[in-house]
Amino acid sequence: MDMNQNAGGVSEQRSKLKTQNSKSPLWVSRFSNNLRTAKKSQGLAPHCPFVVFAFHLGIEALSQSSLSSSSSMSNKTITLEEWNGSSPAKLSKTFTIKASSSSVSITRSGARFTHIWRQLIQAFVPEGFPSSVTADYVPFQIWDSLQGLSTYIRTMLSTQALLSAIGVGEKSATVIGATFQWFLRDLTGMLGGILFTFYQGSNLDSNAKMWRLVADLMNDLGMLMDLISPLFPSAFVFVVCLGSLSRSFTGVASGATRAALTQHFALQDNAADISAKEGSQETMATMIGMALGMLVAHITIGHPLAIWFCFLSLTLFHMYANYQAVRCLALNSLNPQRSSILLWHFMETGEVLSPEQVSTQEQVLPIQLTSWSSKNTNFLHTKVYLGTRISSFDNKEIKEHLLSAASYNTKGKYLLVERKGIVNVIVHKDSNATDVLKSFIHALVVANNAYESKSLHSDGQIWMDNQYELFIQKLKSLGWKTERLLSRIIWRANWVYEPLEEKID
Repeated sequence: MDMNQNAGGVSEQRSKLKTQNSKSPLWVSRFSNNLRTAKKSQGLAPHCPFVVFAFHLGIEALSQSSLSSSSSMSNKTITLEEWNGSSPAKLSKTFTIKASSSSVSITRSGARFTHIWRQLIQAFVPEGFPSSVTADYVPFQIWDSLQGLSTYIRTMLSTQALLSAIGVGEKSATVIGATFQWFLRDLTGMLGGILFTFYQGSNLDSNAKMWRLVADLMNDLGMLMDLISPLFPSAFVFVVCLGSLSRSFTGVASGATRAALTQHFALQDNAADISAKEGSQETMATMIGMALGMLVAHITIGHPLAIWFCFLSLTLFHMYANYQAVRCLALNSLNPQRSSILLWHFMETGEVLSPEQVSTQEQVLPIQLTSWSSKNTNFLHTKVYLGTRISSFDNKEIKEHLLSAASYNTKGKYLLVERKGIVNVIVHKDSNATDVLKSFIHALVVANNAYESKSLHSDGQIWMDNQYELFIQKLKSLGWKTERLLSRIIWRANWVYEPLEEKID
């Protein structure tokens, strides 16, 4: 009985809806039919983004409102536009529809090819590009893709040499022998990755540029080991294990620095999207590189000089592309070197450099090629040691340096001790990120004054009292992240000030 009543109610609602639609004005019916035809001709799905869904809602609203206001709409024209894009900042108009009670006209604004091309591009760039990423994203990705392309071509050449050395294609080679050699190669790489993470894992954030460059240089060395392995058959296992060890450093350093750079590129909390699109770019570069690598390997097979010429040429290009990639990065986080450059310039001019200006002065090579000078802006941070162990002081140094340093900074959560030309920073165990940054800047000031002033601690404290807050505010105004200093601190300390007990005779 209830089911019959429900069925009757549904039928009654449908009949009412048909009656309402039949009373709709002629222009609404034409508008709906033209819209369906336009969608079919464009190959659009019923759930096409943005305005198509709004069209249906608009038709329903207009159909219902037309029952009461058809006379007022008879002399009006409505214009609807369809816009397509992944974000409000990147929209393009695709349709313009003008409708009245007597006619409906549809104008297509974009070509179908343009729409398809836009969809393809969205598979490789983050949503909202370019406003969703930093300005250095595009040049970095271009150079990074080029260096990746050269890597995959060289990989084909080195793999060919490696398989030849193992014995692929030779009757005397055994499966178990080749498997064991490959096992040793992979095992060495895994152990090397763990050791590298243990010793340098926490240092990768603070020197992302340098470690990114080091990672690719180690990868070059690993492929070189694979390529020369056939030349040393008696030491084959040792050579390929060295190559695997070298590449293990690459995997750890490249992955960690890539994560740090992704966070830098993300302007709209879209790190996951940037990472996914970077994966698409790398996959495309891999496929192109593999195809070109197969072609080069086929052409150069049996010609050792041609193989070495191609490998060395591509290696030089790979190193150049990597250098250009890290050079174009303008990181706005504070690490020891960038802090040193910023502070020295501020103390000299009273102004703060922008991230782009600092990037041109940064030392990104692991080997310091520039000449040393006592007040070189790039190396002032090398005169500071952050996180000094108090157990490293002997009795004489405790009396001469440690006690006097404590008297100069009784309220701070750090101590500065100058010994042997190095300003040692002892960090309190309760200090936070702000305290660590302040302690390092204070140490840089003391290191800078070491060549001009005899009262290091007093002059440094005066500068901190008068200029430190102004310095931090100017850094923030130019987009620098002053929340923390990118530097690892392993050793901390605790100290308590107590009055000296007097002896009673």
